Amino acid sequence: MRCLSLKSLSLALIFALVAVSPWRAQAASPEPIKAEHGMVVTAQHLASDIGVEVLKRGGNAVDAAVAVGYALAVVYPIAGNIGGGGFMTIRFKDGKTTFLDFRERAPLAATKSMYLDDKGDLVKGLSTNGYLAVGVPGPVMGFEHARSRYGTRPLEELIAPAIKLAKEGFVLEQGDVDSFDGKTERLAKDPAAAAIFLKPDGKPFAVGEKLIQADLAASLSSISEKGPDAFYKGAIADAIVKASAEKGGILAKKDFEQYAVRELEPVKCNYRGYDIVSSPPPSSGGVIICEILNILEGYPLSYLGYGSAETVHAMIEAMRHAYVDRNTALGDPDFVENPVSKLVDKAYAKEIREKIEPFRAGVSQALMPAGFAESKETTHYSIIDDEGNAVAVTYTLNGSFGAGVVAPGTGILLNNEMDDFTAKPGAPNLYGLVQGEANAIAPGKTPLSSMSPTIISKDGRPFMVIGSPGGARIITITLEAIINVIDHGMNIQEAVDAPRLHHQWLPDKVFMEPYALSPDTRKLLAAMGHDVEIDENWMIWGQATGILVGGENLTEIEAGGGARYNGAVDSRIGAGAARGY
Repeated sequence: MRCLSLKSLSLALIFALVAVSPWRAQAASPEPIKAEHGMVVTAQHLASDIGVEVLKRGGNAVDAAVAVGYALAVVYPIAGNIGGGGFMTIRFKDGKTTFLDFRERAPLAATKSMYLDDKGDLVKGLSTNGYLAVGVPGPVMGFEHARSRYGTRPLEELIAPAIKLAKEGFVLEQGDVDSFDGKTERLAKDPAAAAIFLKPDGKPFAVGEKLIQADLAASLSSISEKGPDAFYKGAIADAIVKASAEKGGILAKKDFEQYAVRELEPVKCNYRGYDIVSSPPPSSGGVIICEILNILEGYPLSYLGYGSAETVHAMIEAMRHAYVDRNTALGDPDFVENPVSKLVDKAYAKEIREKIEPFRAGVSQALMPAGFAESKETTHYSIIDDEGNAVAVTYTLNGSFGAGVVAPGTGILLNNEMDDFTAKPGAPNLYGLVQGEANAIAPGKTPLSSMSPTIISKDGRPFMVIGSPGGARIITITLEAIINVIDHGMNIQEAVDAPRLHHQWLPDKVFMEPYALSPDTRKLLAAMGHDVEIDENWMIWGQATGILVGGENLTEIEAGGGARYNGAVDSRIGAGAARGY
């Protein structure tokens, strides 16, 4: 580890003293929700209620995760889905762990150049709008894989609340209505989507009105009766394939029939004595979180202070180096050899630290590998049951309301996940990520993801369940929540509410939410050579959901006097809720 000089530490202490801690400068976070037997934290309060009811009736965390997944498909259409894909990290009460990949797959007719014109240039919108942007969905198969192997309740019981909400409708609150803001024009372009999510006059629904989704209720009822075959081998697949063929897509029935869930070994690492379990490729999330944490472990962040120039400089440089690896070396493990063991090795982190100048910003272009030429509309939920089984789920449609299309008669919004591939090496995707050949499009391949459903334990006991939506920012949002708890002593609510910063290698720029850094800290960072700006789209950065076990913060946990479970939904989520019992 590189030792900081006395001068460096003295300057750092000054920086820490002069820098305002912005999370305290803003309005105080509410108290975490406390419970003794179980906790469910999701982006929509009705889904949280359903998850807790499953736990109360004796279901385990996996049962609750399945019920919540189907419920969010009804009550959180901007990102909750069965027409998208995702990941599930599970830690069982005995400490064993597993990871389920039910991410979207590229259609068998997909080609490497399918989004390029005859000059080799990207055609705007092809990978994000309409049926050509749709990958083969995975949640229905993923949820059933989880339930049949690790759950305890029948499918019909777990899906029944979602069917009822879709059939009878639910009353929209302000947070629900806000999720449609700015998106209705896009939904209006698809008649089937417009018929569901817009009123007959073409206007969006208002607070207090009821959203009924009869076609979705019918699709969910079919899945309840026939299981995944209803989706992948029956009328639902037929309807999606038919609509795709009629509207320029390439989905085929064989794509659905051949879809399979992968059960993988999670990525594991240790940070300051805490055991991290997170997502492996085809997600970059767990690998890059571990790489960044390994780098930061060599810096005394708690001493340097939250928001100090040296803490932030170390975070930026760790992110810069790790995102080079994320964007150039990782991809679907069935198609590329992922250097996971190297990237999560502490010796590799030490090599990176030795390259980081203590008072000078790195230059991203200088890290460009030789030969090198995701949305905010994802959602995460965290669950833990009375026995200590913990589940972290992140799933997505990619962009807001996915591809903006619904196959007539299904009620199911479809994803635009094909944009997560490298459509053209060196060209940025929807989230500005510049990626390489390892993530190029291929038939049946899974696009690289940033989703990071993460479970942390300490001394063999569960400690934290955390994750977030946010496209390329998922990694840094989840990372910062972890650091906020372990290094800066925040309670779980403060940790997910705190303003954030983000660097993803290219563009070579530090993005921040308002008040993430004090003016003094920004000046010090600028003097080091960092280009820091407030992201004009900060309002749609991802919204984390987390659970801390044994107390609301480290002080309470170490004192042994806190509530068993402490849940927090990001205050940026208008409709979300932490529910416990």
